[in-house]
Amino acid sequence: MKKTAVKTVGILTAGGDAPGLNAAIRGVCRSGMINYGMKFVGIRNGYRGLVEGDCFQIKTGDVAGILTRGGTILGTARDKPFKNPVPDADTGLLPIEAIKKNYKKWKMDALVVLGGNGTNTTGSLLFEEGLNVVGLPKTIDNDIVGTDITFGFHTAVDVATEAIDRIHTTAHSHSRVMVVEVMGHKAGWLGLYSAIAGGGDVCLIPEIPYDIKSVSKEILARRDAGKNFSIVVVAEGALSKAEAKMTKKEFKKARLEMPQSIGYRVAHELEEATGLESRVSVLGYLQRGGTPSPYDRVLANQFGVAAADFLAREDFGKLVAMQNNKIVGVPLSECAGKVKNIPLDDPIIQSGRSVGICFGD
Repeated sequence: MKKTAVKTVGILTAGGDAPGLNAAIRGVCRSGMINYGMKFVGIRNGYRGLVEGDCFQIKTGDVAGILTRGGTILGTARDKPFKNPVPDADTGLLPIEAIKKNYKKWKMDALVVLGGNGTNTTGSLLFEEGLNVVGLPKTIDNDIVGTDITFGFHTAVDVATEAIDRIHTTAHSHSRVMVVEVMGHKAGWLGLYSAIAGGGDVCLIPEIPYDIKSVSKEILARRDAGKNFSIVVVAEGALSKAEAKMTKKEFKKARLEMPQSIGYRVAHELEEATGLESRVSVLGYLQRGGTPSPYDRVLANQFGVAAADFLAREDFGKLVAMQNNKIVGVPLSECAGKVKNIPLDDPIIQSGRSVGICFGD
């Protein structure tokens, strides 16, 4: 067993759940226990649990049999302790003060946070406050700066692609335009990959504002060529060219006034512009739930094992990341508050265009 000054480690999952969280928890804990003799403190329900001191000692049995399970055994929440902090009614402590208190109470030498942009941004702020933090990149959106890939993404692509495959048969049978809405609020990686993998005809993503006239023209051209159906993949954050010119406040107000999600709006716009029957399938939480794919199990395990090594050598304030198929440490400060959007010259976009996918521009 290798020596390390890091003996007790807190671990939490925050933000939305994603396939592979339990595999990553298992990887960190088993590697830390076996190779370094570390003890782990499970923190329930993300940063809320750290503020409230809702913790427990993780035993070997707690991480047995969780490799294949979806969700997270630790629970999760979207609390952001640095955003509009309010003192506790009973203790009078601000969230960050309560976090520091519980960090010391449970004798933590370090903290591992598993999550997306918000989670790792908070992790970066906690590191600046003096806590020893290591972050892991979890999100089905694949939009964390500093890493080529996040665990959860491939499983979501698998699920979305299978859904598109199944919708193809209904679209063909009924001669319809089928709009498939996938997740991806700020970045369109999931929409792009699933559209290409599922043979989508149109792909609308946040990075490329769309003109409904361009989309309609493509669909009518398909009809005139004897193709009686079309598959339109729409990321939930897709926006029109008119919306792209709005201020952030104007855009937020416009979205709040939309009676339904973007997929329904696109379907309505297409039906009006083409006269073709259009239907919508919103995949929603199906993309985040369930068993992680073998790829994500392996990836999450890699990240987890690497996190234990980072802890052992006291390499704190880092996001465990994958770059060019190698595990590296990226300063959390370089990832905080940022979104990894798809570059417009990305080879995947170019390959999509090359096989005839319309991006609405």
